[in-house]
Amino acid sequence: MDSGLTIYQQLGESDGLRNIIETFYGNVVREPLLAPLFPEDMGPVMEKQHQFLTQFFGGPPLFSEQHGHPMMRARHMRFPVTNERADAWLACMNASLQENGVEDELREFVIARLKGPAYHFVNTP
Repeated sequence: MDSGLTIYQQLGESDGLRNIIETFYGNVVREPLLAPLFPEDMGPVMEKQHQFLTQFFGGPPLFSEQHGHPMMRARHMRFPVTNERADAWLACMNASLQENGVEDELREFVIARLKGPAYHFVNTP
C-alpha cells in the first residue's frame, strides 16, 4: 500500500475502479440476500457506484457534481438493509477486490473503510 497515493489512485483510478465495480455487481446478482434489492438494468447503479467510490476514495467529486451531497443513508432508506445484507455487500466487495488482484493490505484497508458506511445504512432489524 502506497500511503503517498489516494485509495482511488492505488485502485487504478477510473479504469481500475470500473473493473472492481463490474466484478462486484457480478457477485451481487449471485448473492441471494442482495440480488432482490437491485434492478435488472445495473448500468445506472454501476455508474452511480463509480461516481460515489471515485469521490469516497479521493478522486474527483463526481457524485456530488452530478447528484449533490451524497446523503447515502437517506438514499438507501427505501431498501430494507439488514446487518446480514451489509455483511453480504462487504463480502461481495472483498471478493471483487481479490478477483481484481488488489494486494491484501490495500484490500483490507478498503474493506475497513467501507464497513462504516455499510453498517450505517442498516435500517431494518
